[in-house]
Formats: sequence, C-alpha cells, structure tokens
Amino acid sequence: MNTEERMELVSRNTSELVTEKELKKLLDEKGKPRAYIGFEPSGLVHIAQGMICADKIKDLEKAGFNVTVLLADWHAFINDKMGGDIEKIRAAGEYMKDAFLALGVDPKKTDFVWASDLIDNADYWEKVLRIAKVSSLSRIKRALTIMGRKEGDEEMDASKLIYPPMQAADIYALDVDLAYGGMDQRKAHMLARDAGEKLGWKKPIALHTPLISGLKGGNRMDPVDAKMSKSDPNAAILVHDSPEDIKRKLKKAYCPEGETEGNPVMEICRYIIFSQAGHLIIERPEKWGGNMEFSSYKELEDIFIRKELHPMDLKSGVAGALVELLAPVREYFESKTENLEKMMEMARK
Repeated sequence: MNTEERMELVSRNTSELVTEKELKKLLDEKGKPRAYIGFEPSGLVHIAQGMICADKIKDLEKAGFNVTVLLADWHAFINDKMGGDIEKIRAAGEYMKDAFLALGVDPKKTDFVWASDLIDNADYWEKVLRIAKVSSLSRIKRALTIMGRKEGDEEMDASKLIYPPMQAADIYALDVDLAYGGMDQRKAHMLARDAGEKLGWKKPIALHTPLISGLKGGNRMDPVDAKMSKSDPNAAILVHDSPEDIKRKLKKAYCPEGETEGNPVMEICRYIIFSQAGHLIIERPEKWGGNMEFSSYKELEDIFIRKELHPMDLKSGVAGALVELLAPVREYFESKTENLEKMMEMARK
C-alpha cells in the first residue's frame, strides 16, 4: 500500500486532519507509526461512539498504525462519571473493551491501556505540569468543553482544571504520532500541539471524526451540545440494542422531511451505513413506488431533499441496515455476557 492509499484510509469519513502535510511526511518516513484514542469509561456504548470510532481504528490499523485505546479511568473520576466510583468506572472500562472487540477491532493490533498505568509514573506528572506551565488559565478553561463542561461553571471542583493538561500529557506519555477523537476532543488535541511546540516536543497529528446528533435532534448551532449521548438511552442507539429497540428508537427519531442538516437519521446514513455497508436499501410497497437502492450518500441526499423519499420509509431502511450491521455485536454479547450484565445492572440502579 503506497502513501496516498494509506492517507486515504486515515482521512476517509473524517471532519478534520491537522495536518495533511504532516501525515504525508509521517507515512513516508515511518512504516509503523503510533496512534491513540482515549475514552472515559462511563456507561453503555452507542453507535456514534462505537461504530464510528471502531471503524476509524480499523482504518488506522490497515494504514499501518499501531493503535492504543486509552481507558481513561481517572479522567472519568475527575469528570464525576459513574458517581465518581472508581470500581464502577473500571467495570465500565472492561465492558467498553468488549464493545470494541465486538465491533471488530483486532485485539492483536490494538493495545488497551488504563490511565491508571500512566499516572503511576513520575514522568507523566512532570509532563502534566510542563504542559500546564506553558498554557494560560483561560486556555485551560476553554478546553473544559472536552469534558462536556461549560467554561463559566463556577461550581466545578478544582480537579477539573487538571483534566485538559492530563489529556494532553496522555498523548506524550504514550509517545504517539497521531491523536484521534471526535470533533468534541479538538481543543485537547490543539492544546497538546501548542504545548508541544512551546516545549520542543514532537507535535501529534490530530484527526477528528464527526459527531452524530441525538435521535431527538438538538441545537444545530452547537454539534457538541446536540451530539448523541448515553445519558438519554432513548435518544441513542446502543451497539447491542435488540432489533426491536433499534426499530422503535428510529421510528421516533427526529427526521424532518427534505432536511439533512441536524438530521440524525441522515447522519447515520452518511457516517455509518454508507461507510460500512456501502449501500442502503429502502423497502416500500409497489403502490408507494417500490423498493429503492442507493449506492452513495449523495444519491440518497438528492432524493431526500427533493422529498421523493418519505422520512418513515428512510427510518425503516436505516433500522434494517443497522440491525444487520450490529448483528455480530449482539452475537458477541450473547456469548460473553458478564461485563454487559454488570453495566445493565448499574444502569438500573
């Protein structure tokens, strides 16, 4: 595979690459570069987190990267996830590992690392302090949005201010060439790049995939605020949802006729179904025009904008496609139930 083909794999289905020139240089010079993505173990995995990220991890590995998935347990603790109970957070991390393996991430090519393993090292905390030293307080506060926090929240405890320098330090402690995350993690990656430049460290390339809106719709002006979240199970499709649950949730999803912006059903088509299945089939009775098949998102978008496809028919087709794509995940958890059952029990409490 040549450099151009590797770059296409890395950059496909993404919102931003910082920078293309740096990526080309890296791939020209290094056969096995290193990439990372970090997750707070904090609940059940939904499709926007699981399917998009697992797909990109597999792209990176096909392009020759060694990928580390950081299970950020102490970051989740700082962010008050799972009630701040570190044992519950670690149980969520074990379940999260299962979810990514179920989604097809290769355990032979992927390292799962706990933040706990990093923070035991004094060198890690030196990196945190050096990054904090070259970053202004206002810059750190602006980066708090990576936690789902508002910059002006005066009631936050002081530990929250440690979080952005820790996330930036993770990148350097893991010695990665590329930091990957959703667009909501952009500020942390830019903080790491800026701090690295000031400190004379190797700056990481930053790669960001799009955020998918919650099924109930949301603030179109703020994709981070509108993104799919595990905090509302009815506004998110979980990777191990039953076919019945997938169909039920999509039936109620926000999907205004002829509109694509802020439309979660169309976003699922664009960033998941066409990326992973390559096509979409809409089954309809002959009296309503018969079945439709699309081989690209652009083709679907044009028809939908012209209002030649009803939202209910689209939802039905998307539900069927997701049921098929997620079948291996359901099968995985049917045979390996322990960690999922722990999570479901905690969710019920």
